[in-house]
Amino acid sequence: MKYPVYLNALRAFEASARHQSFSAAAAELNVTPAAVGQQVRGLEEWLGTLLFHRSGTGTSRLLPTDAAQKALPDIRAGFDRLSIGLERLKEISTSGALTVTVSPAFAAKWLMPRIDRFHQMHPQMDLRLDTNLKALDFLASGIDVGVRYGTGVWSGLSAIKLMDEEIYPVCSPAYLKRHGPFADPSALVGHTLIHDLSMQNHPGFQTWRSWFDAAGLSDAESERGLQINNSAAVLQAAIDSQGIALGRSVMMRDDLKAGRLVRLFDAISSPSSLGYYIVYRPECAELPRIAAFRDWLLSEVGCDDDSKGAFVDR
Repeated sequence: MKYPVYLNALRAFEASARHQSFSAAAAELNVTPAAVGQQVRGLEEWLGTLLFHRSGTGTSRLLPTDAAQKALPDIRAGFDRLSIGLERLKEISTSGALTVTVSPAFAAKWLMPRIDRFHQMHPQMDLRLDTNLKALDFLASGIDVGVRYGTGVWSGLSAIKLMDEEIYPVCSPAYLKRHGPFADPSALVGHTLIHDLSMQNHPGFQTWRSWFDAAGLSDAESERGLQINNSAAVLQAAIDSQGIALGRSVMMRDDLKAGRLVRLFDAISSPSSLGYYIVYRPECAELPRIAAFRDWLLSEVGCDDDSKGAFVDR
């Protein structure tokens, strides 16, 4: 039995159901809301049934009918397979564009200082970098591969550990000369503390409060100071002698090597329960472009003297 070609209409229907909005679907598909609505209505006319409940209350929220809700998983799976099929057509080489998602701070402090080596190894590949703190939908956002910070478990994605991390206090050499030496953690009490709020709601992310508690200073004031929601900006504030930061070892590796920051209390180690993971959709694992970027990331970490033993497959 032959069916009309309704791929665009199905895409409009799927996006509208996911966003519960013609306008949001239109923004994703780069068309007008009117065009999305027309495609959905055309699909409804062909099927002879409504796909969304229309409300007379004035709300613009779209709710799929029961029949539409049952069909959506198969339609989404179909688009997933089409997407992989298109990738397979291109997999004979590593040429083309690779879209990578990372946090803004990871991009600034770790990836960008090293990315030129990837370009030298793969000059035929264009890299598109999406710096975002939100966990993006890889399929909907056209993401190929990413680096995420967390426990290594994300729905629908394969994860390979890239790096572990330690958390410890740092300051600039100038700040240390002006206010130090700091003989033990209690010497930090009363100084300006720089707080990293970028992951403050993530279980397991260490704060000044948890660090002081681990150091046996549960009564120490830990909440006041300079609060910043970007890890790179936290380190820059410390470099600029604005106070003492509770820094993340991966982010500040280059600053420590260059002498822009100084680690305090070398004997006190505080490993993080969170780490950095290379993530991608499992069905895309062997696509040459993704494999090339994954292998390059692992090789870069392997070149760092203090990253031995950091690789753990999940």
